[in-house]
Parts: sequence; structure tokens; C-alpha cells
Amino acid sequence: MLTAPVSVRDVRPEDRRALAAVLARSFYDDPVTSYFYPRDRTRLRHARTFFGIRLRQLGRQQQVHTTDDLAGAALWALPGRWHEEGHEVIQYLPTIPAMLPRLGMALRAMRHIEDHHPAEPHLYLSILGTDPDQQGRGIGSALLGPGLRLADEDGLPCYLESSKESNVAFYARHGFTVREVITLPNDGPSLWLMWREPR
Repeated sequence: MLTAPVSVRDVRPEDRRALAAVLARSFYDDPVTSYFYPRDRTRLRHARTFFGIRLRQLGRQQQVHTTDDLAGAALWALPGRWHEEGHEVIQYLPTIPAMLPRLGMALRAMRHIEDHHPAEPHLYLSILGTDPDQQGRGIGSALLGPGLRLADEDGLPCYLESSKESNVAFYARHGFTVREVITLPNDGPSLWLMWREPR
């Protein structure tokens, strides 16, 4: 069956609340989300808080995209802007109570991920998610489009961390290759670190 073309646009401030809920649903069963928020009962609420913060942060860089019906979102960080400064880290304080029993482990895991982040200039795909009810319609590929075009126009590579091995083939179709696989501390999940050269 043919599907209608997916229209992609920049995220507006009034979209963020709804998109935070979409991303929380999209990542509900994600191994890394479950690692940081292990309680099924409260995971959606804590994930909504986290994604709302990330949408505000990366929205300032104007590289956050969605569809007309808010079916998903792609959040990119510009070169040199992927790492939060001290004043930005404060915004994550509302997420800490959910991790208190495992805060030390969570901090070690975040440091482990950051330690493997490439130093060379690149566009960083921080988050790509589609509402589970909308998956399989080409939304994820459409949402990748603006970031990949910007990277190609500016001659920049792209980087991402895939938290599901099943998504590696999807990203490979868009030119990404696996650079390394890492495992988070305390028998945590694996991450597939992927890189794409500009075309």
C-alpha cells in the first residue's frame, strides 16, 4: 500500500509538551530508558520530563523537526553543541529523584557514553522517535532528512548512538556505519555507536 508523503517542519514551542509525550511512548521499551528508569509504573512520566528538557535545549539550536501531526521528532545538536554546559545540566534536576537509588550508576553510564563521543566536528542525532502507533509509515526516514541534508551541504559527518541492535539496519540505509559497540556499567545495555560521512 502506498503511503502519503510525510511533511516535516521545525518544532514550535507549543509542540514540545505533546512531543515529549510522543517520545516517552516511543522510548518506553528502549533498553537505555529502562536502564535509567527501571520502574514500569513511573517510566513514562520521568521520560516525558527528560524529553521535554531535551526538546527545549536543542530547540534553541533550531535543529529539531517533527511532522504536521506530531507523529515523531528528530533532535540534532550542532557541531560542538552536544555537550551540556554547567548551567544546562541544572535543567535535569527534575529527573534526579527517579534515579536516586541508582544515581551513581547513572552518572557512570552517562560519563561512559560521553567518553566515547567523537571529538571531531559533526552533527549529533541525539534523539529520533516515532509514536508507536505511527511506525512503519516512513516517518523516521522523513524526520532524518533535514539533518542529513544540512550535514551534506556543510560537509559534516553525523553521529548517533543506537540503543537497539534492531535499528542498526535502518540507520545503515541512511549511510551510517557502526564504529563501536559499548556496554553500560553494571550489566547495562549495549549501544551501537554509528557514524555517517557526508555525501
